Amino acid sequence: MPIAKVDGVEVEFEAGMNVLQVAELAGKEIPRFCYHERLSIAGNCRMCLVEVKPGPPKPQASCALPAAEGQEIFTDTPMVRKARHGVMEFLLINHPLDCPICDQGGECDLQDQAMGYGRDDSRYADNKRAVEEKYMGPLIKTVMTRCIQCTRCVRFITEVAGVPDIGLISRGEDVEITTYLDKAVASELSANVIDLCPVGALTSKPYAFNARPWELKKTESVDVMDALGSAIRVDARGAAVLRVLPRTNEAINEEWISDKTRYAVDGLARQRLDRPFIRENGKLRPASWAEAFDAVATKIQATSPDRMGVIAGDLQDAESMKAALDLFGGLGVKSLDCRQDGMILGGGQRESWLFNASLQGIEDADFVLLVGTNPRLEAPVLNARLRKRWLAGALQVGVVGEAADLTYDYAYFGSGPAALSGLAKAKGDFVTGLKSAKAPAIIVGAGALNRPDSAAVLQAAAGLAKTFGMSWNVLHTAASRVGGLDLGFVPGEGGKTAGELVQNGGADVLVLLGADEIDVSASDAFVVYLGTHGDAGAHRADVILPAAAYTEKNGLYVNTEGRVQMGFRAVFPKGEAKEDWSILRALSERLGAKLPYDTLDQLRAKLFADHPTFGRIDYVPETPAAVDFASLGQKGDLTEAPFASAMRSFYLSNPIARASTTMAECASLATSATKIAAE
Repeated sequence: MPIAKVDGVEVEFEAGMNVLQVAELAGKEIPRFCYHERLSIAGNCRMCLVEVKPGPPKPQASCALPAAEGQEIFTDTPMVRKARHGVMEFLLINHPLDCPICDQGGECDLQDQAMGYGRDDSRYADNKRAVEEKYMGPLIKTVMTRCIQCTRCVRFITEVAGVPDIGLISRGEDVEITTYLDKAVASELSANVIDLCPVGALTSKPYAFNARPWELKKTESVDVMDALGSAIRVDARGAAVLRVLPRTNEAINEEWISDKTRYAVDGLARQRLDRPFIRENGKLRPASWAEAFDAVATKIQATSPDRMGVIAGDLQDAESMKAALDLFGGLGVKSLDCRQDGMILGGGQRESWLFNASLQGIEDADFVLLVGTNPRLEAPVLNARLRKRWLAGALQVGVVGEAADLTYDYAYFGSGPAALSGLAKAKGDFVTGLKSAKAPAIIVGAGALNRPDSAAVLQAAAGLAKTFGMSWNVLHTAASRVGGLDLGFVPGEGGKTAGELVQNGGADVLVLLGADEIDVSASDAFVVYLGTHGDAGAHRADVILPAAAYTEKNGLYVNTEGRVQMGFRAVFPKGEAKEDWSILRALSERLGAKLPYDTLDQLRAKLFADHPTFGRIDYVPETPAAVDFASLGQKGDLTEAPFASAMRSFYLSNPIARASTTMAECASLATSATKIAAE
């Protein structure tokens, strides 16, 4: 490896690194505004100046200068200090004195670096430049007078998000960053520019003026808005969750999160169920916990186990599903299902329902075939990974399903199962390359697995994967799905599926664990809803048991690649609401079938003993077990119906998002934009 000297200390570095990266390897802090390790190099802020020998006797931008064998790098000479003072002085010439009212106060790179590397006085007495505010949609608040033209936002939207809606206009002192045609940024990842902005030019519009960073209690947790399990930080003050920010996790989300993850949090405070309710004479009335438990217990005790069913929703933690399994399984109930969308996977080999290549490992793929999925809506952060690989020229993508804008080019084979079954004999560069691919992968979405002909579709997809040697990857949309399948939360012998349970006459007692994405209106069952919001399940319920949201409880979640992750409580449940497992534990005692645990730790001990995979926190095997393709699906007739993405409305996909006014505004904007494009 090449060697360079940084302030007299020798440092080994990898070929291709720049001087800034080599200096950081030596433990030196280099100030910067425009440079970001995940974006292309712009070299336009000049804050990262260093002195390099051999080279011209002047400061040089370390981010844009390749490191070389034998270089001597000086990061703190009088020349460097003077240059940084000058750059900072120029940056502050037009910068307004907004720190007392700016939402970036306390989290501002410009603020920090002005203290560390700037002058202690100003020599500029003329009027400052003023710039008109720009409209970037309902999520991004702009104060463009503060902008220092680092272009991080432009590069992120263009390179990572793949939606070039932000750019630079004019020249010199008149240069401004704006959106094209003054429209909202049409990306599911747009608000990441707020984290990237090193000043207060782009801030969070819904969060504006709500709190200062030092007022907030910060809790590290995981996201449940999709099945990736992105690493997040929940910031709360008192009983209110005020914002969600990303945490860096290279294995899952790098340092990005979707707009839904970031902004659906205002739904945690709206339409909440904060006390038990019982339906009498067609109307729900508030009740005590004792009354609610008595009503549920009386009905359950009078009902045969084969006439009862339990459906788990998309946001459930593993502990609540384990408690439900232990309670209702102990009562003899066979009709339990975590697949409210009708997905057919479950009950077989674990690898059959996992994203086996891993989210990080998919970047090693050279050919990817997408079947019945739209990753841009179902997993925006994963879609950004695919785009990154495609931009590097190392990935070709094929699609069987919706011909959506995925932010990268792809070979399109058709919208339905016929295209899937005939792909092996199709002609074209993609199929030709697939035959000699080194690391091909197939990604099967929920849109291919929740149809009447899903068994035949699954067999056809498995056959393709086996023929071309592709890794088998299932992209789920529900945070609870893999955990439920790992637990065996599927119908036992003689049990009914979720779709069968909600039919008229399908069950006499139906327990919904936060299940709001399934239509229960046709059912004549006695419905017990254990959940958080006044959504579809609560509207149909005969008894409502208020539960805790994901920010209000400690819980385990398993993401689509099979990684077990821990979510942590940031605030306490609303009103009289309780944690899901504790409600089921209290109900079990009233039913005379007391569950054998009194604390969350005791429940987890039993969970780990019965299902050892849950004890492997944050673990994904580097080499997963081989998938038994022969066991996937079964023979049958393929219909002509086209595949449809399971995510019909990205911004309104769960009860929390549907209760969010911010998500409602985004959904309305997305719908109107679609209509304009269609016209």
